[in-house]
Amino acid sequence: MDPKVMADTIWTLITAMLVFFMNAGFACVEAGFQQSKNCVNVLSKNFVVFACSTVAFWFIGWGLMFGDGNPFYGLQGLFMLHGTDNSPATGDAYQGVYSAIAWTGVPLLAKFFFQLVFAGTGATIVSGAVGGRIKYLSFILFSFLYIAFLYSVTGHWIWGGGWLAKLGFWDFAGSSVVHSSGGWAALAGAIALGPRFGKYGPNGKINVIPGHNMSLALIGTFILWLGWFGFNPGSTMAADPRLIAHICVTTNMAAATGILASTLTSWVLLKKPDLGMTLNGCLAGLVAITAPCAFVSVGSSAIIGFVAGTLVVLAVIFFDRIHVDDPVGAVSVHMVNGVWGTFSVGLFAQDWVSPNTTGNGLLFGGGTKLLMAQLTGIGAVAVYTFVVALIFWYLIKFIIGIRVSLQEEIEGLDIGEHGNVAYPDFVSRKPHYSFIGLGSTAEESTPEFAGKR
Repeated sequence: MDPKVMADTIWTLITAMLVFFMNAGFACVEAGFQQSKNCVNVLSKNFVVFACSTVAFWFIGWGLMFGDGNPFYGLQGLFMLHGTDNSPATGDAYQGVYSAIAWTGVPLLAKFFFQLVFAGTGATIVSGAVGGRIKYLSFILFSFLYIAFLYSVTGHWIWGGGWLAKLGFWDFAGSSVVHSSGGWAALAGAIALGPRFGKYGPNGKINVIPGHNMSLALIGTFILWLGWFGFNPGSTMAADPRLIAHICVTTNMAAATGILASTLTSWVLLKKPDLGMTLNGCLAGLVAITAPCAFVSVGSSAIIGFVAGTLVVLAVIFFDRIHVDDPVGAVSVHMVNGVWGTFSVGLFAQDWVSPNTTGNGLLFGGGTKLLMAQLTGIGAVAVYTFVVALIFWYLIKFIIGIRVSLQEEIEGLDIGEHGNVAYPDFVSRKPHYSFIGLGSTAEESTPEFAGKR
């Protein structure tokens, strides 16, 4: 076997396993940021979503995304993964089924598995924003539809040799393909569902519903930070020592400056260094550097992360003010900073980092060509994903409904959806209403008030 193919395959699969482990990180972050009465539900959604992603991507998503076809979607390899393995290690002739990903010589199944764990990440993003009030079955159905017809289609445009790739749009590891795509779908879901009961009171009042376990959220964030060292460097899909090392450092730097910026911004605006904002600042920096990590200098990555950490705090405050209820800040982290990270390629890219790819961005004498391509891609992913996701959410709402009953929401989805609780020794078996209207009046904390909303 060719030693290079062997090294590339081992690297690709190990980093894919790290990205897979990010599912545990998302589960911990989302569970920690939500109420204890919904903990089992959050964990269950984060567990089942990867199974949904696996089946949807294997059956149709891979072919739509990477199959040869037209500029908008793939036409080969649909309906169960198949095709000739084009790895030089196999000796098989390459038949052009998946020419868009022929640039890496690892075996076909290694390519599939690596791309699958990315697809699963995109679907997981949606879970947090719709937490605390969505029907379990409705979330499962949307997850299938998202991977099959949203993630895979826009992924084809960018990574599958589609029209955005031909335009000169660059997204190295998925600020748009994975993160802003998942973020736009999450925003559509949060709008279709409406806010949790008791979250917003009369006259625009915002009631804080704190997460139940910040220790769990912290552990989850550390897992995600670790997983990102598979997510970004692994996207080389080759054991390239120089580029892998560079990407590891740019990735870590953006996370670090994102942490500092979000801590500082929350300290100034909220008068306290809010831990939840600090954790989301880390994730915002990681999301933002995902597109440019292989195209920018370490100094530029520090700036990108710092801006991301600032943006995430401002975005969380903004979405709360317009009454878009996102319990974990998924839209602010993934959509907002997926957009920022993609845009930053057009500003900070330098040709010396990855020669013969992006060229130089605006701030390094490259003019506006790259920036305009990035803006076009940002807009296209946003419009298609948000509009089609909204259609899917409302179709599901019309057919089977998407929101649990008020009584179930008050008691907690753990009981209503799963007949289970996360902490049986520490909660009352007869939930009451007094704890849900945090910061609200007595009238706002009653079931009758829900009918006025």
